[in-house]
Amino acid sequence: MEELLKVNDISMVFGGLRAVSNFTMEINKGELVGLIGPNGAGKTTAFNMLTGVYEPTEGTITFEGNLVNGKKPYQVTAMGMARTFQNIRLFSELSVIDNVKIAYNMHVKYSLPEAVARFGRYFSEEEEIINKALSLLKIFKLDDKAYEQAKNLPYGEQRRLEIARALATEPKLLLLDEPAAGMNPQETHELMEMIRWIRDEFKLSILLIEHDMSLVMNVCERIYVLEYGCCIAQGLPEEIKSNKRVIEAYLGEEVS
Repeated sequence: MEELLKVNDISMVFGGLRAVSNFTMEINKGELVGLIGPNGAGKTTAFNMLTGVYEPTEGTITFEGNLVNGKKPYQVTAMGMARTFQNIRLFSELSVIDNVKIAYNMHVKYSLPEAVARFGRYFSEEEEIINKALSLLKIFKLDDKAYEQAKNLPYGEQRRLEIARALATEPKLLLLDEPAAGMNPQETHELMEMIRWIRDEFKLSILLIEHDMSLVMNVCERIYVLEYGCCIAQGLPEEIKSNKRVIEAYLGEEVS
């Protein structure tokens, strides 16, 4: 398989605290990979390093052979990485469709003068963006609420909108930070099927942080496990479920 993301011995130090220590990971094109661990294990900190929110104190991150270290989040997004957040971060006062259009706008080709004066390529590109946004919202069953304020959506639909907005950046790697948080079992099952479908339909790779072990074990092809900022195990779901150190650190004896 062709390598997409290479994480080489990255660490994140805040004062005297090593939130992540010497973490190494690889993701190949088309893979669906999980990152799990107990609360405070460093999972979101790792996500923040991958996406430019934090610059690693040590180590390197490369994406398609290009160095990620030192790049701003918008530059990382332009490289082809998009993410969702553990706590939903929508533009709550804007409409559902505007949340998606904002993400598509990073690909527009019209100039600032064309946008201000509204001439040239502006109208044709804006029409294309609207059509793309509506098509994406239809996939996530949100097209009938396109012009409602995002804050008025039920929680599960806000989660779906955040994923749709991330996909609108046209990523090669989608990073999902606890997408099933707050969802009921039926919504979680639907999300599991959606994650598989997104990977196949959009032909991208996915890195998933999630506490719902049934989702992780059924969706992910490989799993990395963090504890106190260190990677204590990696492998196939069956290997992770039977790993004694992982069971002691996180999963518990009831995992099936």
